[in-house]
Amino acid sequence: MQNVPEEWREEQRAGGEMDAKPWEGREALFQINPVNSKQDMDRGKENGETGVKERRKENGEMMNKGGKGTDKESLMMELTRLVQKTVKESSWWERRGIDITILVLAFLLLPPAFLLLGSSQVLVFVLGMVLMGVSHAVITVKGTHLASHGSLSESPAWAEFWAVFFIEVCGSFTARAGVTGHIKMHHAHTNVIGLGDSSTWKIPCLPRSVYLFIAPLAVPIITPLVALGETKTGCVCVCVFVCVVLFLGFYSQYWLLMHVSGFQRAYSSLLCMLLCRAMFSIPYIHVNIFQHIGLSMFSPTRRPKRIYQMTHGVLNLPRNPLLDWTFGHSLINCHVEHHLFPFLSDNMCLKVKPIVSQYLKEKELPYQEDTYLSRLQLFFHKYQELMVFAPPITELVGVQ
Repeated sequence: MQNVPEEWREEQRAGGEMDAKPWEGREALFQINPVNSKQDMDRGKENGETGVKERRKENGEMMNKGGKGTDKESLMMELTRLVQKTVKESSWWERRGIDITILVLAFLLLPPAFLLLGSSQVLVFVLGMVLMGVSHAVITVKGTHLASHGSLSESPAWAEFWAVFFIEVCGSFTARAGVTGHIKMHHAHTNVIGLGDSSTWKIPCLPRSVYLFIAPLAVPIITPLVALGETKTGCVCVCVFVCVVLFLGFYSQYWLLMHVSGFQRAYSSLLCMLLCRAMFSIPYIHVNIFQHIGLSMFSPTRRPKRIYQMTHGVLNLPRNPLLDWTFGHSLINCHVEHHLFPFLSDNMCLKVKPIVSQYLKEKELPYQEDTYLSRLQLFFHKYQELMVFAPPITELVGVQ
């Protein structure tokens, strides 16, 4: 059974500290201390840290009052109990098996994809490209996301292994930087200005059409370059290890294209790799900006309690058969559920979705949903406001 991490219980002791690091086992992946994190202190401001401490102190004081007058404070705890009950009643197949099976199927599609790419017939070759692109998206988006949250195994050692395998070997990025940036920044400080406000996705110098429809195609090239830049902050051994692993993932695909698919020239293999890896780059960028940017943004010193922060700052897209399989439910139609309970797998997020949505609506909390096309039109017509100018800060009166 996968226990609810302490970070999401909102039952921390007043003034209590957690020193867990993202590489101290599976449970530590979720025990995030937004105050003590060195990266947070480097990237955050002093007033932001003070705001986090004040909120934690207030939470502790509220919990020590014996429950009187704490109805709003206990909303997250009440929802957590409902979700935890569903998780306990679920089988291994529901909790992990379905998502692992999808990843295995993606790997099984690779051999026929390489063989089809060796065909001289155009339609067969295109089919091979499509299979390769879909497999790559499932492995490098769904796989890396689940691995970064430790959702593929209950064993700390295996969780760390899968994180390195999916993020570094398959995803061409550093596992340490990926887990730290995603877990300790994005999830711990969702839509908090200067911390988890999704500003890393913004490139104000690019025109809207270039950013939305052309620039994402460069993601397969930019990702390993950023990864190499991240290695500069580590020790020499770590840098060498990361470089070797990144090269292993890159060269293995290149070698298979040359020797299995029968490509004759290096540039044709590299071009094929780029096309396959960039096949889902445009929706990947869109999804990452659609579900946070343009929603409520919060000040580091006056952030709301967790359930208000996530319900106001996260949005779900509707079900999409292609993206549900390639990116996973937690990134598409269950993103609200994922931010409330990031330790759940994609299938479990889908299973608890009716519980979460019903509960939030009963408590008159927002449960934000919008279509892909609607969000695309919004970002296209309000590109300057959303992607160039600084976002306005939302004040949730009465709950902060």
